[in-house]
Amino acid sequence: MRTEIAQIADRVLDAAQLGSGMTLVDVGSGDGLVAFRAIDRVGPSLRVFLTDVSASLLQHSESVATQRGIRDQRTFLQCSAEALRDIAEASVDVVTTRAVLAYLPDKIAVLREFRRILKPGGRVSIAEPIRRDDAFEASSLKKFVDALPTGSDDQFFRLLHRWRSTQFPDTEESISKNPMTNYSERDLVRYALDTGFTDIHMEFHIDVAPSQVTSWDVLLRTSPLPWAPPLGKLPLEQFTVEERRFFEQVFRPRVESCQLFGAERIAYLSARKPLM
Repeated sequence: MRTEIAQIADRVLDAAQLGSGMTLVDVGSGDGLVAFRAIDRVGPSLRVFLTDVSASLLQHSESVATQRGIRDQRTFLQCSAEALRDIAEASVDVVTTRAVLAYLPDKIAVLREFRRILKPGGRVSIAEPIRRDDAFEASSLKKFVDALPTGSDDQFFRLLHRWRSTQFPDTEESISKNPMTNYSERDLVRYALDTGFTDIHMEFHIDVAPSQVTSWDVLLRTSPLPWAPPLGKLPLEQFTVEERRFFEQVFRPRVESCQLFGAERIAYLSARKPLM
């Protein structure tokens, strides 16, 4: 997973077009991955602001920066992406994010704030997971289960739906209300247009591969999304002993024989603030 996330960060930085003497704001910086890799690329002349709502993550990043001897290149700000109040208007060259807009309900407000702090000609480069198809699959599974005849013995699909519904919204209403599933890659382009960006470039990457998890015990301790419970939480707490035994009997061999596939959908968007 670390390798995959590093590749995403590098794609974000490729599109950011950073140069010597620039100022970068990494919004929702987390553990500082994008910012650290940016400094590795550009060197000591790059000035970096790291913003996050999590004080503990910022403290962690600051500790790592101190250990690496690059603390003076960084400024750490605890704030939300919609309100970068301590960053002056038209003061930075590049804004980057990785999996930030997906968790925020007002994505246009966030992009407006990015545009505010960018200098004329400044660039924004983001990578966002697109989870709408996952939600549509959960919704389709719900419709299939709801249509099963009364008394049907298709127990596995009923249990599978109960499991999937803990991870993704499964109705049109809940999909439209969830900030992680109520937008697509095309919506991101529209948001950038609506907030006045130009030179917009979108790359939508879909990678389908066998699941890297081949251990049943590891799978049960894994959470597919930051907001979702571990996959073992619902079977362990809500399934009956018989349901849990049946579900594991059917599903576990598929996990341990590498029969499960997953699709990773990521939208990469870059754009520029107009010169005038």
